[in-house]
Amino acid sequence: MSNTLKVKLGCYTGNSSMAVVGNLAPLLFLTFRGLYGISYSLLGLLVLVNFSTQLIIDLIFSFFSHKFNIQKTVRFMPILTAVGLWIFAASPFIFPGYEYTGLLIGTVLFSITCGLSEVLLSPIFAALPSPDPDRAMSRLHSVYAWAVVAVVGISTVFLLVAGKENWFWLPIFFSIIPVLTFIFYSTAEIPDTNQSEKATGVLRLLKSRTLWASVLAIFLGGAAECTMAQWASGYLEHALGIPKVWGDIFGVALFAVMLGLGRSLYGKFGKNIRFILFIGAVGATVCYLLAALSPWPIVGLIGCGFTGFCVSMLWPGSLVVATDRIPNGGVFIFAIMAAGGDLGASVGPQLIGLITDGAMANEKLVSFAESLSISPDQLGMKLGMLAGMLFPLIGIFLYYNIMKTDKKKNIGK
Repeated sequence: MSNTLKVKLGCYTGNSSMAVVGNLAPLLFLTFRGLYGISYSLLGLLVLVNFSTQLIIDLIFSFFSHKFNIQKTVRFMPILTAVGLWIFAASPFIFPGYEYTGLLIGTVLFSITCGLSEVLLSPIFAALPSPDPDRAMSRLHSVYAWAVVAVVGISTVFLLVAGKENWFWLPIFFSIIPVLTFIFYSTAEIPDTNQSEKATGVLRLLKSRTLWASVLAIFLGGAAECTMAQWASGYLEHALGIPKVWGDIFGVALFAVMLGLGRSLYGKFGKNIRFILFIGAVGATVCYLLAALSPWPIVGLIGCGFTGFCVSMLWPGSLVVATDRIPNGGVFIFAIMAAGGDLGASVGPQLIGLITDGAMANEKLVSFAESLSISPDQLGMKLGMLAGMLFPLIGIFLYYNIMKTDKKKNIGK
């Protein structure tokens, strides 16, 4: 097996590990509540800890990447991921009566590696020889989406067959993926990445308007993607009245399938990434609008699912454009862009939740819901979905400006 193939496989399995640690815990939330009586607020805190830890790691690498040995860090990441998953799985045995403690420790550990992976996997993959770097990067990110589909499918079937009380076998099973990553990286030579040698170089880049436009682009892309990804299942059930089992399948798995399909198609046939960003934002805006306002559940369902296809390139495409526009940014660009994407992934879903709760507590809106013959929570979720539309809507103008500006500069991608 060639060195390039080992590194590629390590990046693919590393991205798959990110899908595991980002999506397995939410699938088990109701199981944890039923078995251990953990409150919804504490379960929600696990998601906040996950994203916050990743964001902190992104920011640390943004300013101090020159202090890290990239090769050693990359080889260490999968070990920490596996340990985090094992502690997560063992929490009812090593912390009986205090299971949440183990879940929290495991979450912190594998969230650290998730943040490191966001920062390092893309520049390492970009350093490998490729006839078409844009398509190669899209294929790398498509692995994440297909891994989400696998995590959802395997977890759903396992819990149905083996019972929720045996949930701990799932993180143990999925820990095979980071173990494979460690094997690939431990026998491969990690390619060099372009790192800023001192913090002054980073400070110079921070003064660039081009950089902040790129960070805003991935912030909007991350918000547009993760808002629907986290809300689709509950929205289909509560706002559109679709049974939970179908809401879970079409709210999570179908979205992920469409996300993976969009990235895979670009990886095989794609070109002109700036135009794809613009069209993707337009399509996502329409899909959010359909999901929020359609009186027919099937149309809302289609809107939720096809949002995955429309937003599929907003995150990786923004990353490609950023590295094009700032070619000497090195690891710093990947780190600051990862921070922007994670911030969007955190702010978007939280904003929708606040809007939904606020609408349900507003007497005038409650009366308005009654006049429409729908419940207050249905109206609240629909208003929340309309608010979610703002992210791709703003993105339309930003991506259009990037497309036109770069065209004038003769950047032909």
